[in-house]
Amino acid sequence: MLPGKKIILGVCGSIAAYKSAQLIRLLKKEGAEVQVIMTSAANDFITPLTLATVSKRPALTHFSKSASGEWNNHIDLGIWADLILIAPATANTMAKLAAGTCDSLLAATYLSARCPVIFAPAMDLDMYQHPATLAAMNKLQQYGNQIIDAEHGELASGLVGTGRMAEPEHIVQILEAHFTDRSSLLDKNVLITAGPTQEALDPVRFIGNHSSGK
Repeated sequence: MLPGKKIILGVCGSIAAYKSAQLIRLLKKEGAEVQVIMTSAANDFITPLTLATVSKRPALTHFSKSASGEWNNHIDLGIWADLILIAPATANTMAKLAAGTCDSLLAATYLSARCPVIFAPAMDLDMYQHPATLAAMNKLQQYGNQIIDAEHGELASGLVGTGRMAEPEHIVQILEAHFTDRSSLLDKNVLITAGPTQEALDPVRFIGNHSSGK
């Protein structure tokens, strides 16, 4: 369960973007609030209106709306979120974020975030196995981010191999485990007891204490 958790879902330009709508639906079913941020390439695969409809929030695509001048503040977004999930995460986006490139609202929000970040890669098998992609994922993990391994199966190219984005149900399970691990002892009172201990002063004498008896 994810009651009240504020999650930013970063959607990148991949055929797997169609899974984002289902992912949002599952997250909201578990009680999470979901704010979508799309890269410009994501618009080629799924519309902001679709994701806004499912999330019940506007899907953000740019720093500002040119017509109104309304500003999407990446600092506020980074502070608001309990977790950032980038799914699907493309080779392009991961390489940029690993290098610290800040050329989009999603990248700026990532660099401003105070919360954990989880990536769910999606790409063809040769791209997934390329040394540059592996290096980018390794660097992101060194920064403290988590990578959800891509799955094996038939890819958009028709090839069979590893590169499919993890299924939305599996991603939600990982998020639930993440928050459970961090909150399972929150607001719990813990009593630690021990028996008597002895610390030697020399071969004959020692300093000791009585057992708590509990």
